[in-house]
Amino acid sequence: MKYHLGLDVGGTNLAAGVVTERYEIISRKSVPSGAGRSLEEIVRAMADVSGAALTAVGLSEADVEYWGIGMPSYINPETGLLVHANCFGWRNVAILDALARHTKLPVVVENDANCAAYGEILAGAGKDYDNAVMLTLGTGVGGGIILNRRIYAGADGMGGELGHTKLVYNGRQCTCGQYGCMEAYCSARALAGMTREEMAAAPGRDSLLWEACGGVPEALTVRQIFDAWEQKDPLAEKMVDQYVEYLTAGMSTFITIFRPEIIILGGGVSNAGEAFLEKINRRLGAQTFAGMEIGVPRVIRAKLGNDAGIIGAAMLRPRKQQSIKKRK
Repeated sequence: MKYHLGLDVGGTNLAAGVVTERYEIISRKSVPSGAGRSLEEIVRAMADVSGAALTAVGLSEADVEYWGIGMPSYINPETGLLVHANCFGWRNVAILDALARHTKLPVVVENDANCAAYGEILAGAGKDYDNAVMLTLGTGVGGGIILNRRIYAGADGMGGELGHTKLVYNGRQCTCGQYGCMEAYCSARALAGMTREEMAAAPGRDSLLWEACGGVPEALTVRQIFDAWEQKDPLAEKMVDQYVEYLTAGMSTFITIFRPEIIILGGGVSNAGEAFLEKINRRLGAQTFAGMEIGVPRVIRAKLGNDAGIIGAAMLRPRKQQSIKKRK
């Protein structure tokens, strides 16, 4: 049996896994990423946790062909240069050179959101489809585009940053420094932030949201917003309605350009429940060019959770080889 080694690098954790040809994770190891540590310390931790995942099932580097890594960054696929890894504050880091000091394996590095989308198309919600867009709605908005079962990232391999497409001209400032990005309106952080602003501006404290956060808007969570929405709290309904308008407006752009078969939602917001998902699907057709006439792809929830990034990273190939046939 062939085995594959994947590592999902996040701002909070480094999660490694050994994956079979059937996309089953047979070993997992995770350690804190320790953002704030030096490049060398983090790279050593990446190598150590990946080695531990192999050792846990009696394997070594000799049992895998390469090491696939998903990282939250613009990545030059030819050089492996991390152009912009915001969670670590890295700019133009030669990550392949740094990793070469800790492994003899060939290393393939890809954007983490692309890895998650790839994992879902191989083994998760998208396994029966060839073309999909995935959005991860969490602290930020991650995006991955799959066309003909390949990761699509443009001519230079650094496209597909869907969360940083412009949604509102000269709008709210995004964490990237630009204004009006989709992330500034559609991330979980954005929903919570806009709701807190509305609470501060609204007269009185009769909303369930005030009780939920103990009278401290800064403590309000997205889960509390959706709980109040399910109870038909007027303020929560207003904010979720607004959020869905922004989200479906962004999705409509991706549909118009790519016409995917499905849109996969991951991240914390995707766990808001079936009623929320149906609300998105009801609104999407009206938001999309010719959507009411020719239809729009259905929005579905991701299935693999954090495993998607590990599986997608483990199954990476050089871009020209990244098409894998659907499993029978």
